[in-house]
Amino acid sequence: MLKVDQLNLYYGAIHALHDIAFHVNEGEIVTLIGANGAGKTSILHALSGLVPCKSGEIIFDNQDVRKVPAHQLVYLGLVQVPEGRRVFSRMSVMENLEMGAFSRKDKDAFDRDYDMVFEHFPRLKERRKQAAGTLSGGEQQMLAMGRALMAKPKLLMMDEPSMGLSPILVQEIFNIIQKINAEGTTVLLVEQNANMALSIAHRAYVLETGDIVKQGAASDLLKDEDVKKAYLGT
Repeated sequence: MLKVDQLNLYYGAIHALHDIAFHVNEGEIVTLIGANGAGKTSILHALSGLVPCKSGEIIFDNQDVRKVPAHQLVYLGLVQVPEGRRVFSRMSVMENLEMGAFSRKDKDAFDRDYDMVFEHFPRLKERRKQAAGTLSGGEQQMLAMGRALMAKPKLLMMDEPSMGLSPILVQEIFNIIQKINAEGTTVLLVEQNANMALSIAHRAYVLETGDIVKQGAASDLLKDEDVKKAYLGT
């Protein structure tokens, strides 16, 4: 579904991504793990069209999308849940979900998809008229995910969904990611909580300062001694 090859990205004179190459198959959960500053979010920004790349190839659903404007990528099914949730704080929960569906023409299917979101996130249904800015951090993360699902993504990219959440909420969010994937949505997950990410992913790539240094089955990387020392605290 997604193929990235020889991707290079600069911030001014800083070479942030070095010949990055990876792929995501349809139906997978693929995770990118690494320390702060490793380049994980830069990859998602490049895929989302938010940061221009110096060189390389981004093929999504058999189409070269490197120069497609960011807002057009959503129409193609490439949808991101941004780091820090970025909900529309003055809008209600329902209005945020409606914003997620801005690219869709099939308005007759909205009610079914609202029901799908509320099935995954019952708390959002209870708070559907509440201003998004008054929700807890965990509820805002659920809303950001629900808003992305309303766009009917083919590939859902998630940036640090566990950030700032309690361990119980982290477990809940990751359980929901697995359910979303089981229902047919492919997931590319960027996450600092390497243990949780590797426990639900099919495959994983490890980044260090703009380079992919390890890749493989997530279950294998969970047992890898270097990964355990660097990212799993064991």
